[in-house]
Amino acid sequence: MTDTPPDRLSNNPASPHFDAEILQRGIGVRFKGGERTNVEEYSLSEGWIRVQAGKTMDRKGQPLTIKLSGPVEVWFRDDAGAETGADGEPGADDGAVA
Repeated sequence: MTDTPPDRLSNNPASPHFDAEILQRGIGVRFKGGERTNVEEYSLSEGWIRVQAGKTMDRKGQPLTIKLSGPVEVWFRDDAGAETGADGEPGADDGAVA
């Protein structure tokens, strides 16, 4: 794996930008200078993130999202070699975009 996060990533398995390996490694997202933990999808090159719009769901049961534009920074939360903890289990940050 590379040390550079992808340009675009989504935590929705139905999305073409979904990558389970990268999500398991853990991604941190900073938007407009503040760290965000509720990001559903991001695009570095286009400068936007998608976040859930409250508790609203669509007809298929997926959360409705809104697109926020601004400067986006992303990084891996763990080291490339340290994918598991001392007990062999993945870390606490696994499974989410942010």
